[in-house]
Amino acid sequence: MRGLAKEPVVTAPPVIQTDLPALPRFRTGKVRDVYDLGDTLLLVATDRISAFDYVLGSGIPDKGKVLTQLSAFWFERLADVMPNHFLTLDVSRFPAAAQPYAALLQGRTMLTRKTRPIDIECVARGYLSGSGWKEYRERGTVCGIALPAGLRESDRLPAPIFTPATKATSGHDINIDHAEATRVLGDAALFARLEATTLELYRRASAHAESCGIILADTKFEFGFDGETLLLIDEALTPDSSRFWPADQYAPGGPQPSFDKQFVRDYLESIHWNKQPPVPALPEQVVANTRDKYLDAFVRLTGRDLL
Repeated sequence: MRGLAKEPVVTAPPVIQTDLPALPRFRTGKVRDVYDLGDTLLLVATDRISAFDYVLGSGIPDKGKVLTQLSAFWFERLADVMPNHFLTLDVSRFPAAAQPYAALLQGRTMLTRKTRPIDIECVARGYLSGSGWKEYRERGTVCGIALPAGLRESDRLPAPIFTPATKATSGHDINIDHAEATRVLGDAALFARLEATTLELYRRASAHAESCGIILADTKFEFGFDGETLLLIDEALTPDSSRFWPADQYAPGGPQPSFDKQFVRDYLESIHWNKQPPVPALPEQVVANTRDKYLDAFVRLTGRDLL
């Protein structure tokens, strides 16, 4: 199994926000600052980190670079399953207006096509965890899909399932059943295409992750239209959008160790934060441990060093 490669020395503070006056800002998300370049977008992944629906006061150095470069890896690897909005990570190929900010953008920014996003999140689950586990305990279903009795938390499902969700502008996305997703889309054929594509992307990504010693428990995708062409958009198969578990520590029957911000959640629970403003800052060790997890996932999955 490949482990964590030699890490780059952290010499710069985390990038918490960006201010690029020459570029029109399209929107600001919890992690990404998006700039409008006409027919294309610049997606700048900052080092912000959120937990319990709030962006915290501390960033995680290199987190944005991991999200950007890992997404680019998957976009290239899975392009035969579904074309995507990714154009380049090469800052020298960005439009002239972006060049004054090259040093900031390097490694954490991708140039993408602009699309019309579809109004649902497309989630694939191969294991019983998170909100799926909560619903299963209450009703024996996940997004209305009946599952066998007697499953434990983190059990592998008999087969991966497609569990769509509505996109929330704030807070958690809301799981919906297939009938509601079809109603939101207004197109049964599009729903069927999204379901089939999501499950095939999950199957392909899971097989690669398993070869790297990582279980892909679940993940969410977003799609959008460029004209009449359906594209995979946003981010893809990162620790922010997926549950990645170390395969050698997998033990169903409870929560699993993961390659994400679990150190952050555990710390916030330990200090009994009421999950309301003001948001707390994080201790250096929590920041360092979380950074290590993101980097470890990146190196294992890509076999590359972070740029």
